Amino acid sequence: MTSEERVEKAIALFKEGYNCSQSVAMAFADLYGIGEEQMSMIAASFGGGIGRMRETCGAACGMFLLCGLETHPEGMKYPSAELKKRNYEEVQRLAARFKEENGALLCKELLGLGRQGDKVTDNMTQPTPEARTETYYKKRPCVRIVETAARIYAQHLEEKHV
Repeated sequence: MTSEERVEKAIALFKEGYNCSQSVAMAFADLYGIGEEQMSMIAASFGGGIGRMRETCGAACGMFLLCGLETHPEGMKYPSAELKKRNYEEVQRLAARFKEENGALLCKELLGLGRQGDKVTDNMTQPTPEARTETYYKKRPCVRIVETAARIYAQHLEEKHV
């Protein structure tokens, strides 16, 4: 599967109803010998800015989850300080690229919540997700953000394996 096909897959998964984190992680699951259903469960809690609390963007969390799989060479076990350092360096690079492209890393900032005196209201963080309607897709930047996260991760892999 090409990088662009993975990006398109992440977008399609999001439009099917998977959350942002699941969509990014599932698009790359096969690279790590993990089935899509299992990856869906692993990444489920990170959507909506981690449990719909509007904290770190779920699409970014999907990248970070994948990064942990990518930076874990066979035979090297946690809690190796070197392995942790290598993983954190990669996560920080991915986060910087994500923030540079999207302007923020926090879900609430990406959604425009908390700007100009607005504050995150209770219904914005209730556990029940909004219905995926045309209105939802028009008012939310999430499809673009999922696309960006998948593209950043695909580029990361290409750079790492050149």
